[in-house]
Amino acid sequence: AMKINQNTVLQGQRVTLVPYTSAHVPRYHEWMQSEELQRLTASEPLSLEQEYEMQRSWRDDTDKCTFIVLDTERWSGQACADEDSMVGDVNLFLTDTEDPTLGEIEIMIAEPSYRGRGFGKEAALMMMSYGVRNLGITKFEAKIGQENEASICMFKKLHFKEVAVNSVFQEVTLRLDVSDQERRWLLEQTNHVEEKSYVELKLPAGVLET
Repeated sequence: AMKINQNTVLQGQRVTLVPYTSAHVPRYHEWMQSEELQRLTASEPLSLEQEYEMQRSWRDDTDKCTFIVLDTERWSGQACADEDSMVGDVNLFLTDTEDPTLGEIEIMIAEPSYRGRGFGKEAALMMMSYGVRNLGITKFEAKIGQENEASICMFKKLHFKEVAVNSVFQEVTLRLDVSDQERRWLLEQTNHVEEKSYVELKLPAGVLET
């Protein structure tokens, strides 16, 4: 089951990945009112109630792993609530029932001021490393709208190769097979990442000593 990450926090330099909880829904819902983001993520606008439904289904769904991307600097030290530090999300979908080692990765940096600053790249690397270490993923795919140059470019920097173009959906499929060499590279790129417990971080100081 994919509930493996429901208490996992991955803290990197620029970004921290936390599980998607109901507390994140209002801000997420606000993002998804943006026509640009709907276009980039090929998604329909949902009502707030539907977004809570989606979050619940994520929680109970065995074939996807989702983290909310936070700005580490704003968030660390707990000076700032998750909702105020949210910059996007990252997902891994196990789309192929025949092949549990294939993960489709999707990343969204929703806050415009955070784009082009390496936040997406670090979040993608952290998610890929997590997928390789914890979920047994050995192949990644990313499907990206043809007009989304920035995203295509980023995945190519992460060693993905373009393998297909779908002119009907106007999307490009990129792929990375995780050889031993790629695995080593991935783990090196993310060896600064600390894994923590979400529950412990959320509890006020002193509660755990009991």
